[in-house]
Amino acid sequence: MREAFRGGDQRVDPDLLLGRLDAVRRFLAAADGRLPDAQLVPAHTLVERAGARLALSRDHTVVALAGATGSGKSSLFNALARLELSPVGVRRPTTGVAHACVWGPQEGAARLLDWVGVLPRHRFVRESPLDADDEAALHGLVLLDLPDFDSVQRSHRLEVDRLLGLVDLVVWVVDPQKYADRVIHTSYLREFHRHRDVTLVVLNQADRLPPAELPRVQADLRRLLDADGLDGVPLLATTATHPDGIAELRAALERTVAERQAALRRLAGDVDGVVAGLDELVGTARPGGPDDATADELTRALAGTAGVPAVTEAVQRAYRHRAVASTGWPLVRGWRRLRPDPLRRLHLPGPTGDAADPAESLVAATSVPDPTAAQRSALGLAIRAVADHAGAGLPAGWPNAVTDAARSRLGDLPDALDRAVAGSDLGLNRRPFWWRLVGTVQWLVTLAAVAGLGWLVLGYALRALGLPELDNPRVGEVPLPTLLLLGGLLAGLLVAALTRPVVRWAARRARRRAEQRLNAAVAAVGQEYVLAPVRDVLTSYDEARDALRDAARR
Repeated sequence: MREAFRGGDQRVDPDLLLGRLDAVRRFLAAADGRLPDAQLVPAHTLVERAGARLALSRDHTVVALAGATGSGKSSLFNALARLELSPVGVRRPTTGVAHACVWGPQEGAARLLDWVGVLPRHRFVRESPLDADDEAALHGLVLLDLPDFDSVQRSHRLEVDRLLGLVDLVVWVVDPQKYADRVIHTSYLREFHRHRDVTLVVLNQADRLPPAELPRVQADLRRLLDADGLDGVPLLATTATHPDGIAELRAALERTVAERQAALRRLAGDVDGVVAGLDELVGTARPGGPDDATADELTRALAGTAGVPAVTEAVQRAYRHRAVASTGWPLVRGWRRLRPDPLRRLHLPGPTGDAADPAESLVAATSVPDPTAAQRSALGLAIRAVADHAGAGLPAGWPNAVTDAARSRLGDLPDALDRAVAGSDLGLNRRPFWWRLVGTVQWLVTLAAVAGLGWLVLGYALRALGLPELDNPRVGEVPLPTLLLLGGLLAGLLVAALTRPVVRWAARRARRRAEQRLNAAVAAVGQEYVLAPVRDVLTSYDEARDALRDAARR
């Protein structure tokens, strides 16, 4: 069964490949720290290996002969090199380490073999003046003879797996006795279905089969390869005992070397495999993010945790306390000022707008009551609701990242909320003009009452001393001093009585304003400490999805 090597049917654009690799890097930049590291290992490995391979010689093509014990790959290696380079024998496994043969100058190949990991003592150069131009068609070929993948030595199998991830093209060598072995099909060939452009299969030792049996065996092997997803992969019959037995394989290698495309095709297949593995980590729809309802619920929970109800209650009482102290009867104002200001009890701005003590002007620290267990539970549920809503519909892994982001700064929330409350303008830093006006009226009527009282006391004193009495003018039937005293007292009481309803209404209004400002402050904390990290994850998800879409383009 003669099949042409189909690797040359499609050329890989190096610029497009570099763009796809850059897209994988962008995916990793967006997904690192968001998704479990185990899910990103193949992508990290691809980026590292691709970068290293593209930085090395592109004029060389690394081809590996891989096979089971007894498949004759070492004999095939020696036949292609036309030299006895790799040990061949009846002891199994014979090949314990990789051997390399380089056609042409070794300058560019040395660094490539260092990267692949072939020891210098196992490297050979296929360059001789006696060959003339016989080997010129293979100049640039780096042929590896790998250890047996079914070796009883575990180190051999690990070395095979490592090298298979680095070479540009793999020639799978099977023999008529074990071509249907389950290990090679399930553990290796089936895994290479995305690298069909850089895969060949040779049925070696074909000379051991009767001529009539060879087509039947090849057809059965073709069936197995198709079942492995390797339909279209070239299948060649070879024998290392005669030069004509490797002619087709040698011709395929010559075409591969001449095209200088194997490395690019291998990397393109690696990108395809990585992208297919990552595809389940991204979806098609863009996430909506936290909605207004969950954000409002978060603000309410934060307000409860921050003690906003207690602070607004203190604002209302402080307003009444300060208003009465400014508009009340001057004779009892001093008594009113002896009572502590409700806001100062919480270490919030006092009557003059200053902190309760100088230290608080440097470090915001309030005495707002600690949140109750119910309030802490409500906050936890609100944060969970934000995460659940934002992560709804995201592929596996991302909802956990959203939840972790929503809770990532939970330990910083108490201090942030305390600073927000301490730094909020509660609207009590300035005395309203009407306080001053009422206070002035109260002082005037109080002065009138004091003047009337003084006038009366002076009159009584003069009469007691037998001195001439003062002339007491009258207003109607009431002496002026008495009118001043009683009128001042009654006017003060009346002004205080008329002011109290206004004070209560203004205090409720001040409480509402303070509540709005405090809610805005704690909402800003929620935005920074909960919603912003969640949106960062969603942005990373968008970037990862777009990057993976770019990486999938061929």
